[in-house]
Amino acid sequence: MSDIVGLLLPFFGLILIGYIAARVTRQPAEALGWLNTFIIYAALPALFFKLVSQTPIEQLTRIDFIVTDIVATYMIFLALFVVGRFLRRNSLADSTIQAFAGAYGNIGYMGPGLALLALGERAAVPVALIVCFENSLHFIVAPALMALEGGDKRSAWRVAADIARKVLLHPFILSTALGFLVAALSLPQPEAFTRFVNYLAQAAAPCALFAMGVTLALRPLKRIPVEVGYIVPAKLILHPLLVYIVLQSVGGFDPIWIEAAVLMAALPTATNVFVIGQQYGVWQERASATILITTACSVVTVSLVLYAMRTGMLPAQLFP
Repeated sequence: MSDIVGLLLPFFGLILIGYIAARVTRQPAEALGWLNTFIIYAALPALFFKLVSQTPIEQLTRIDFIVTDIVATYMIFLALFVVGRFLRRNSLADSTIQAFAGAYGNIGYMGPGLALLALGERAAVPVALIVCFENSLHFIVAPALMALEGGDKRSAWRVAADIARKVLLHPFILSTALGFLVAALSLPQPEAFTRFVNYLAQAAAPCALFAMGVTLALRPLKRIPVEVGYIVPAKLILHPLLVYIVLQSVGGFDPIWIEAAVLMAALPTATNVFVIGQQYGVWQERASATILITTACSVVTVSLVLYAMRTGMLPAQLFP
């Protein structure tokens, strides 16, 4: 277990440094704007391009892996949506944000750095695929459901056009698609360009984790919502367990791919859930509290997931 702690200490340490820095310096939230811009539009896209472009194209076309992973994730989403909408009688908009809180992990900021650190370069491809396709689907589902609720007053055509724009022009999606193209055509990359991409990619994890710590500090926990009682275990325990069982049931996947998917599913709630809630004016404070609580709890749960994978408690082949 000590090696797991040593592995995660610098990772969560960067989040802690960002948290402390925000508390000590007391900079306004707007001060984080340019760092977030660098992360979203330069560092992480460079990392995704690097991971995908250097991968054989046959590994990038594993649609069966993507579909299986997304099915498992949206089983969690559907379960939490049903609980919120029909058992707790929440609005469709509130139920949507609650479902995302339990199914939308911090795969963009935390995923690549942690997976590569814990599992090595072989985890690069499944991580890039999960980030690209899960984010794309989340970008579609969120505005579509909000439009059904009536929270989005625009016409159906305007909503559809906005969804298409967000999906097709998102830096993560564009960089991954460009990586696909380079890998498919085996295009040579000039040495100067490769160095530039590597330079940006190396900054992705430290900057993203620091920014995440700052973001958590700027959204203090005011009250603990009742929904946290079932959303937190659903996100941190049930989600990775279900991803593991579903991928094992389908079979035919490299153990490293399964481990990468499980690790990505074990990540805490994404800060994008708060952004979505803020955009539509629903469940904002409670989304912020959920992000903070799942992130704090994930120090323990992610450690346990890695320990289970290292010790064979989550065997590479569950079904003979």
